[in-house]
Amino acid sequence: MASSWNRRARKLHRWGAMITCLPLLLVIGSGILLQVKKQSDWVQPATVKGIEQVPTLAWQQVLAAAGSVAEAEVTDWSHVERVDVRPGKGMAKVQCKNRWEVQIDMATGKVLASNYRRSDLIESFHDGSFFSDAAKLWLFLPNGLILLGLWFTGIYLWWLPVGARRKKKLAKRRSADL
Repeated sequence: MASSWNRRARKLHRWGAMITCLPLLLVIGSGILLQVKKQSDWVQPATVKGIEQVPTLAWQQVLAAAGSVAEAEVTDWSHVERVDVRPGKGMAKVQCKNRWEVQIDMATGKVLASNYRRSDLIESFHDGSFFSDAAKLWLFLPNGLILLGLWFTGIYLWWLPVGARRKKKLAKRRSADL
């Protein structure tokens, strides 16, 4: 019985590893990049501080400042993905639909920095949403569940020789005690 389960666990472990290898490589690679996004300007642009900590700029001025950066391709609010206002740093990050980020001083309206932002793209690779919501749900979620199964079978397969050695030692002690 145990031998049958051992064979089954090895087979499950082997096939699970084969099935998950490519999605896992993508998740690991993108995860490593996301871990260092604050340290790498290539992944996510560094935040630049504004002059004052009290935002005084009107929203239309924010839009106009973002529109002054040609690469951002902003002519109206439909080209803006989101605006991240940081009052403590006196600035706002305008993240455009084309993944360009424009950092604006919220007191003067001056463009502090403009860079391409890769972190959201990398995150979409990481969770599978880059491919489609269906891929996220029907490929990456099962991949995660298979990985959980790999963890359990891996622990079990690791325990087999450890448990066998332990059993042998106990048997040897018992026979020595008799």
